[in-house]
Amino acid sequence: MIQLRTLVARQATHIHNYYHKPTSSSISLFKRFLSTEPTYPGAELLKNFNDEHAHKLVDVSKVLVIGSGGLSIGQAGEFDYSGSQAIKALKEANKKSILINPNIATNQTSHALADEIYYLPVTAEYITYIIERERPDGILLTFGGQTGLNVGVKLDKMGVFDRYGVKVLGTPIKTLETSEDRDLFAQALKEINIPIAESIAVDTVDDALAAAKDVGYPIIVRSAYSLGGLGSGFAADENELRNLAAQSLSLAPQILVEKSLKGWKEVEYEVVRDRVGNCITVCNMENFDPLGIHTGDSIVVAPSQTLSDEEYHMLRSAAIKIIRHLGVVGECNVQYALQPDGLDYRVIEVNARLSRSSALASKATGYPLAYTAAKIALGHTLPELPNPVTKTTSANFEPSLDYMVTKIPRWDLSKFQHVKRDIGSAMKSVGEVMAIGRNFEESFQKAIRQIDPSYIGFQGDHFEDLDFVLANPTDRRWLAVGQALLHENYSVDKVHELTKIDKWFLHKLMNIVNMYRELESVGTLDKINSDLMSRAKKLGFSDKQIGICVGAKELQVRSVRKNFGIIPFVKKIDTLAAEFPANTNYLYTTYNATSSDIDFNDNGTLVLGSGVYRIGSSVEFDWCAVSTARALRDSGHKTIMINYNPETVSTDFDEVDRLYFEELSLERVLDIYELETAQGVVVSVGGQLPQNIALDLQKQGCQVLGTNPEDIDKAEDRHKFSQILDSIGVDQPQWKELTSIAEAEIFANEVGFPVLVRPSYVLSGAAMSVINSKDELDLKLSNAAKVSREHPVVISKFIQGAQEIDIDGVASEGKVLVHAVSEHVENAGVHSGDATLVLPPQNLSPLILDRLKEIADKVAEAWKITGPFNMQIIKNDQNGTLNDSQCELKVIECNIRASRSFPFVSKVLGINFIDVAVKALIKENIPQPVNLMNIKYDRVATKVPQFSFTRLAGADPFLGVEMASTGEVACFGKDLVEAYWTSIQSTMNFNVPRPGQGLLLGGDLTNDKLGQVAKTVSGLGYNFYSANERVSNYLKQYVEEPVEVIEFPKTDKRALREIFQDKKIGAVINLAKARAESLLDEDYVMRRNAIDFAIPLFNEPNTSLLFAQCLKEKIGTKIAFDVTPEQVIIPQEVKRWSEFIGGKPV
Repeated sequence: MIQLRTLVARQATHIHNYYHKPTSSSISLFKRFLSTEPTYPGAELLKNFNDEHAHKLVDVSKVLVIGSGGLSIGQAGEFDYSGSQAIKALKEANKKSILINPNIATNQTSHALADEIYYLPVTAEYITYIIERERPDGILLTFGGQTGLNVGVKLDKMGVFDRYGVKVLGTPIKTLETSEDRDLFAQALKEINIPIAESIAVDTVDDALAAAKDVGYPIIVRSAYSLGGLGSGFAADENELRNLAAQSLSLAPQILVEKSLKGWKEVEYEVVRDRVGNCITVCNMENFDPLGIHTGDSIVVAPSQTLSDEEYHMLRSAAIKIIRHLGVVGECNVQYALQPDGLDYRVIEVNARLSRSSALASKATGYPLAYTAAKIALGHTLPELPNPVTKTTSANFEPSLDYMVTKIPRWDLSKFQHVKRDIGSAMKSVGEVMAIGRNFEESFQKAIRQIDPSYIGFQGDHFEDLDFVLANPTDRRWLAVGQALLHENYSVDKVHELTKIDKWFLHKLMNIVNMYRELESVGTLDKINSDLMSRAKKLGFSDKQIGICVGAKELQVRSVRKNFGIIPFVKKIDTLAAEFPANTNYLYTTYNATSSDIDFNDNGTLVLGSGVYRIGSSVEFDWCAVSTARALRDSGHKTIMINYNPETVSTDFDEVDRLYFEELSLERVLDIYELETAQGVVVSVGGQLPQNIALDLQKQGCQVLGTNPEDIDKAEDRHKFSQILDSIGVDQPQWKELTSIAEAEIFANEVGFPVLVRPSYVLSGAAMSVINSKDELDLKLSNAAKVSREHPVVISKFIQGAQEIDIDGVASEGKVLVHAVSEHVENAGVHSGDATLVLPPQNLSPLILDRLKEIADKVAEAWKITGPFNMQIIKNDQNGTLNDSQCELKVIECNIRASRSFPFVSKVLGINFIDVAVKALIKENIPQPVNLMNIKYDRVATKVPQFSFTRLAGADPFLGVEMASTGEVACFGKDLVEAYWTSIQSTMNFNVPRPGQGLLLGGDLTNDKLGQVAKTVSGLGYNFYSANERVSNYLKQYVEEPVEVIEFPKTDKRALREIFQDKKIGAVINLAKARAESLLDEDYVMRRNAIDFAIPLFNEPNTSLLFAQCLKEKIGTKIAFDVTPEQVIIPQEVKRWSEFIGGKPV
């Protein structure tokens, strides 16, 4: 059982006598208290104080909130959640909020939350312009991740806050600097005798090698001022350290060399402190993986399971001591290494800001950390704040839990070529799931299924060298543990020896293994009795998993289970372990209970969220789910959200009437639908996951709102899809269904290479590939067949040099209500999620727009669409030989659901497509159709992808039909150049190349594309470089300047870095024809090192040319913003979103 700790907030001495164990009389008093509208009396008590504890708020009226920008590995959706909570807190306090965040897909960038929004780069330069223009009197820096924190420290050093009289709310800058600068941090902790990992700060490679001699190998390198452990790693000897230090120093000015404590336990505490020093620890978490793996890449459980009471309190006291000494005002996260067999510990780091862990802690405990931190930043003290979840207790309490949670990361490493799959001190995961259960087994198995529906629960997989994978962690480590325990008969001791995972966890996993064996020994479903079924469900086994053990289908197991009367119970997350009455709508299901905590009489509408963030499905779908819930509530419908992603706004307790933090599996959705006797279920706003179960839900009697799932199936199944397009006279590329490689070769020879191979039912082009030759075809097909045995593979003609166009629309019973046409800057062949989108389109004639509208109308009618849909269309004018009435428009894809561009088109056109969709779904107040593409707009927006190649060591930054970006940003302008200029600067750590710096060019020389880019920037003062004579001779035809051939050592990273620094390389433009086959390919080395040395990389012809045009028009007026200029002149692109769209309709 879970060890329960009722923790008392000892710090609140002023009101400690209000915390007492409830007696029977106090409980009846509480019941009377609850029957009226619950309020918290604490704030009244403070009227008795007249010292610093009295109610004193910071005097600000207009607060600038710094957002975190595009989603990247290490800084993802959790900052949408924490920023949204901060803005809600400001709204409650009647403070005007100004938000800067170029991430258009987020919930926080909606006028429903922030008063004014700027879609601009989160840089010192643009923030200064906004401060000059808006004159805020306060600023919040700790809700924008590492980006917000770094830019805040820079603005402070430049004197911007002093000059404009802007107060930094919450944790002071001095504290932020101390927690980020490793030397200052070490010094501060020494003052209070808190042990930290011994480290030496260095800023050259030679100093790093000398420091390692003092500390002793193995060592870990960390870089200061970075997020998610970027640029850190382990080194076992001098050679490893030399390479690692060279790379880390190119990403940060200072690195730390410290002794490695690999194999120790890693534990985290989330601590809150107010301005007068009241402190509480909200949540403590323990990593399943020992130290050595970044906490963002670790499996994490909360509360800790293997700590003794002494260890728990030792670390808790230390955390409070640290946060008080550093002077944090708000929320903070302390990470420890704890000796596995003693009381020795070290502080690894302190994040004096909201982090990924704090989002997890908020969702794990039900304590709204970000909201509370924002209130504290405004000057509130903890005792005066009510806990907004329970409404009856103070925020000055430590949650106690009668359940536990497991967080497991989600990686997408298989999407990248040449990527290293090991996981260590630098984070690589793109998302995470959180599962709630009443024992470890239940919570762990739920979490595994949430990562990907293809996992059935705790399971194994095939490994060439199992012992090596157990000892050297990769993204598939838990599968290796499963293989060892389930199939290879390893003992707990042996697995512990290899992995250093605590034996407590391994023994719990053995309980799952033993249940597998017991189920398999029974043999058939009819031999499973009620007791065995119940015990399996209590250990987190799914119906499907039980079915596999006894050779039965999922729905057969479900029916037997329900006949036994075994159904899940619904429990509340009330933060108080049921000690005080709490009225929350934050729910989970479990089989380890005897009754449910709620009555089921809401008959709400289910909204299925998007689940785990991964490449291809991210915060855009969370925006869709939240907008759906808001629209349903506005029209008087009760809402029920199902989602399990702790980083999201959709899992915030106040967004819906009931929130189930649960699996999005057929089994669980049916359980909840039946318990709640729901009115209907929305499957079209959560990306691909809900789509995949839509048809089965309908077959089981659920009312699926919107397009009939049988029609959805006709769009997902390529065969049916194609036949319908033929029947309505809509063009498509030639294609064929495929059952053998021989057939594929015949087809490819008929239509000519290149061809595109893709499986049915995909999200973000998984396992799609463009194939240029017969050999490649044979190789790739063996791959695609692995992806989907049940669905055959489709092969189609790939059209080179064509333009790709996105249509997003909403229809009602086959009639299009609204639609948006966005054009891609890149040619077809770059996945639409990685493409630069332009809206309204700048290069499509009214004739083409009318032809596209006609296609949308035909498709909506043929599939009887009700709700959102998205299409991708190829425009092929055969290299300019066909005019607009003759050119081919071919449909390549149609998704009958909201797409990743829905927030973008809604916010650019100023009409919320999801609002329109919800009206169509519930058949209420359906608006009249309007053609938004016939309207003249005086604005242009560009959506630009955010890549995370920096984090994925070795991955080739080359764009293709497989999606690789982790996020997006978008900015507005009066024209395409202005919009793209700010959009590209909004991508993370983008440094505009300055005249006087070098441009390194390379790639395909068989056309004039590279030449045209060079010609455009010729004469602006850049120096041109190439890696070989061929490129140099080619470029001389296009530019007046000399083109210097530089030395290009392909295998010596350090030498290459020195050459890049010596030549002041400010951007790399590499327009290679195809992906690199080998790691020694010159173009690959050029692309990869641009990423590793944090230099802007342009790897696609059309965006390279667009950026060149931006430089030509804009670089002359761009000022270096290292110091604040005497007179701040605001560029014209610095405008509020509401000014661009003329009001606040979205």
